[in-house]
Amino acid sequence: MKVYIETYGCTFNKADAQIIAGVLLENEIDIVDNIDESDVIIVNTCYVKLPTENKVTYKIQQLQQKYPDKKIIVSGCMVEIDPEKLEKIGPDCSWIGPHQLNKSADVVNATYCGDVVRECGFSKESKVGVPKLDDGSLIHIIQICEGCLGACTFCCTRFARGPLNSYPIADIVGEAKEAIENGACEIQLTAQDTAAFGWDSGEKLSDLIKEVANLEGDFRVRVGMMHPKNILNDVDEIIEAMKLPKVYDFIHLPIQSGSDKVLSEMRRGHTIEQYLDIVSKFKKEIPDITLAVDVIVGYPTETDDDFDMTVDLLKKIKPSLIHLSKYQHRKGAISSSLPEIPPEVMKKRSKFLSEIKSKITEEENKLLVGTTQNVLVVEEGSKGGFIGKTDSYIPVIVDNVELGSFVSVKITDATATYLKSELL
Repeated sequence: MKVYIETYGCTFNKADAQIIAGVLLENEIDIVDNIDESDVIIVNTCYVKLPTENKVTYKIQQLQQKYPDKKIIVSGCMVEIDPEKLEKIGPDCSWIGPHQLNKSADVVNATYCGDVVRECGFSKESKVGVPKLDDGSLIHIIQICEGCLGACTFCCTRFARGPLNSYPIADIVGEAKEAIENGACEIQLTAQDTAAFGWDSGEKLSDLIKEVANLEGDFRVRVGMMHPKNILNDVDEIIEAMKLPKVYDFIHLPIQSGSDKVLSEMRRGHTIEQYLDIVSKFKKEIPDITLAVDVIVGYPTETDDDFDMTVDLLKKIKPSLIHLSKYQHRKGAISSSLPEIPPEVMKKRSKFLSEIKSKITEEENKLLVGTTQNVLVVEEGSKGGFIGKTDSYIPVIVDNVELGSFVSVKITDATATYLKSELL
């Protein structure tokens, strides 16, 4: 039997797909890269934004029409968030919920035999140290915890991932050590909120970072998104951990809005002053740190003044990476009961902020032109050459290098999203 897996969404979801594939391979079920060769198709869904919902919905419908003789299984967040819609568009599809990955082989075997099997619901199963597909990538993703402590009014992902479930530091370090020994040169510690790690188990993110970063080998550690309210109690120790030479000088700290009023209405649990204090501490102790932020444009209660505050905040903190999202209602989210702002207002604000974003990020990147950077080469470029990451986790185009190598380059040019370089 041959299975094709198509995955959408975040790093965490990609790691889920690797686990599904690992479980199947362990049960002597082949994974193929060509959908036409497959007997069973797994669509690993993301549901965080409406465009992604529309994309996965269309894909499930399209596959059923194009491959009527193939069995289709849906996994990922859609299974838990919107089973009603999934039942409607794919009544003959089997399901694998995000917490039921260990049952993947059973679901595939039964589905292949003609049964419709639906494994969903929550569990405390660990996702560390379990079978995973080795796809030859130099980047190894480790899920350090699942779920979150948040109650954000705009979010539906928490309904799929559930309450916080942190995995033991010893298990995470063990998987990282094995990955490095097998050739990985970048370890990505990922979660819905890495700053929530250990709140339920008594361990701390700062201790985890230190233990992974002190392993032997030539590699880098990237720490995933942190919710500002959950970093407050451990910020000094996290900064100390991130000063270690093997940790990228990079922090993903979503802000969502520059208005305290809107943050309160979003139930984010922190203020702008607290956010600025965190950013100030990181920049003081790690001057070259790259700040990545998330911003939601057009939350239902966002006024023109609130929007202006967001623009002012971005100009003040000058992030090197800005992820913009237009607000859209999500199934089950509290804010979905509120009237959306007029489309023309949304379009105007989004366009304005996109222009600001490009200007800020390009200006920040151009400051690096002429500098010498240490770069870890992590993957091949889609248009030739290679993609490396500076010590501050900024993408760099590099030529004539080997994957997995550390090289010294001179930055020759910069765009809003990446740097160009010449090898020294």
